[in-house]
Amino acid sequence: MPNIRMYATAVCPYCVRAEQLLKRKGVADIEKIRVDQDPARRDEMMQLTGRRTVPQIFIGDYHVGGCDDLFALDHAGKLDDLLAAP
Repeated sequence: MPNIRMYATAVCPYCVRAEQLLKRKGVADIEKIRVDQDPARRDEMMQLTGRRTVPQIFIGDYHVGGCDDLFALDHAGKLDDLLAAP
């Protein structure tokens, strides 16, 4: 399973929903980067994604996007394949 990285804040309901979906899919370890605790990490997130909102989710090197993007990927049947990649 590839590394899962999620830029998040402490009180983000979309971050919680995204994490719940990933856990239901069998993801045991999510590297959570708290942008509310470290403004430099928010700048890093914005440079990588061009987006300001959280969550911003990466599966391996692939930028999924936010919570809605993650759910759309799952609905399209593509999330399982992405998670199964080495």
